[in-house]
Amino acid sequence: MSQTRSETSHDPFKSSKFFAFPEKLSEIFVFFMRVGLLVCLVASVSLALHSAFSTRSRWPSFPERLSPNVSDQKSGPTNISHLLFGLAGTVHTWRDRSRYSELWWHPNTTRGFVWLDEKPDANVSRPDFSVPYRVSEDWTRFKYSSSQSAVRIARIVLESFKLGLPNVRWFVMGDDDTVFFTKNLVSALASYDHNQMYYIGGNSESVEQDALHAYDMAFGGGGFAISHPLAAQLVKIFDGCLDRYYKFYGSDQRVWACVSEIGVPLTRLRGFHQFDIREDPYGILAAHPQAPLLSLHHLDYLKPIFPNQTQIGSVKSLMDAYRADPTRILQQSFCYNHRRKWSVSIAWGYTIQIYTSFLTAKDLQTPLLTFKTWRTWKDGPFTFNTRPVSSDPCEQPVIFFLDKVQEVGKSGTVTTYRRYVANQGKNCDTADHARAMAVQSIRVSSMKMDPEHWKKAPRRQCCEIMDRGTLESSGMRIRIRKCRPWETITI
Repeated sequence: MSQTRSETSHDPFKSSKFFAFPEKLSEIFVFFMRVGLLVCLVASVSLALHSAFSTRSRWPSFPERLSPNVSDQKSGPTNISHLLFGLAGTVHTWRDRSRYSELWWHPNTTRGFVWLDEKPDANVSRPDFSVPYRVSEDWTRFKYSSSQSAVRIARIVLESFKLGLPNVRWFVMGDDDTVFFTKNLVSALASYDHNQMYYIGGNSESVEQDALHAYDMAFGGGGFAISHPLAAQLVKIFDGCLDRYYKFYGSDQRVWACVSEIGVPLTRLRGFHQFDIREDPYGILAAHPQAPLLSLHHLDYLKPIFPNQTQIGSVKSLMDAYRADPTRILQQSFCYNHRRKWSVSIAWGYTIQIYTSFLTAKDLQTPLLTFKTWRTWKDGPFTFNTRPVSSDPCEQPVIFFLDKVQEVGKSGTVTTYRRYVANQGKNCDTADHARAMAVQSIRVSSMKMDPEHWKKAPRRQCCEIMDRGTLESSGMRIRIRKCRPWETITI
C-alpha cells in the first residue's frame, strides 16, 4: 500500500498537483489564439473597407482620369458652360450671317465654334467676331448623292466631341443663321438627365418638309441637342453610318439616321423653331405655344419680325424684351373688356391684338395664317392649326408692337406697345373699331416669370384690363398675373 502511494505520488504525469496547471495553460493558449485570429480578421476587413472608401472619395479611378467629363457629369445644376455649340457655316456665308450669332453669343461665357469649309481670309475673319471658328476635317472621302456639304455639317457632332473639351453635358447643333435664346435653352435642357442618352429638338412647321424628310427628326436649322453619353456612342459608328445613308439630302437627316441605329428616339421641344415658312411669321409669334422660346431660324427668308425695321433690328428689339424676362418672352395671355366687348391677346415682349368682338380662347390661341409653306408657298398644311386672316377689316385685329421695355426693381417689368398703322386698302368705319383705333399705346405690367416655370404643369397666365376711364381713352393699362385656381378665360 505504502509502495503504491509512493509511486503514485512521485509520478509527475499522474500527480494532480503537477498535471492541473499545464491543462489550464493549454486552454488559455487556445482561447487567445482564437481571439487573435478574430481580431486580425476584423482589422483586415476594416482596413480593406477604409482603403476602398478613402480611394473612392479622394482619387478617381483610372477611367475617370481619362475622361474630362465624368467628374462634372455627376451632380450640380446645368449652366451655360455645360453647353458646347457647333454652328454650321461656310466662308461665303459667315460674314453676313454672323450678325445673328453676335446677338446671342457672349464671349467668355458661351462655348463652341462655327465650323467652316476652309480657312477664312483675313478680311473675313475680322478680330471683333465673338464666335471662334474651326475648319472641318476632310469630308470629301465620304459617299454622297446630292449634297456633299451635308456630310461635312453632319460631322460637326463628331468633331466637336473629338475636341475633348471638359465639362460638356450637351452638344448643341445649329446653323450660322440660327438665333438661340440661351437662358431658356439651358433651363429646358436642365430638365433632362444629362447622364442619359438624349436627342432633343423639333421638326418642321410645314408638313411637306416633314413628309419629305422625317416627322421624328430634329431639323438642324432650328437646333438640336445631343447629350454627352449619346455623342460618345454616336462617334463610334458615325463615319461608317454616313456611308450607309449617303442618299440622304440633309445633314440633320444623316444624324437622325445614325441616332436611330443606337435606338434613341427624338424628344420634342416645341420652342425650337425651324421656320420652314415663307412671308410673315407674325401669326406664329403672336400665338406662340406654351413652351419656352429656344431658337429662330431662316429669318433671312422672312419678313422682319417688327414692321419698319430691318430683320437684325427686329431681333435686337425682341432680345431686349427677352433679357428683361427670358421665361416670359412671347408667352400669350388674353382677357376681355366686357364694357367695350373687346378681346385682347398679348404675346409678351412682341405684340398685342385688340378684336372689337368676343373671340373664344380656342380662337385666340390659334395662329393667324400670315405665312406660307416653305417649299410650295401654299396655305398649308402645317403641323398645327391656323385660322385665316379675315378679308373684312372690321374682323381684323388692331395691332400694337413693342415700343419699350423697363425693368421695375428685380422682379417686375413694364412693357409699352404702340399701335401699328398698316397700309391697307379698306378701313373699318364702325364706331367700335374707331374706339379701338383711338388707343395709341398700351402699358403692360407683370412680375417676372419663375425660371422653373416650365418644370411645372404648364398653365397660361391671365391678364386684366385696369382702366376704368372713358371709352375715348387713348391709352390702356393691363396687368398680367397668375390665374387664380378657379379662374377661366370665358366670355
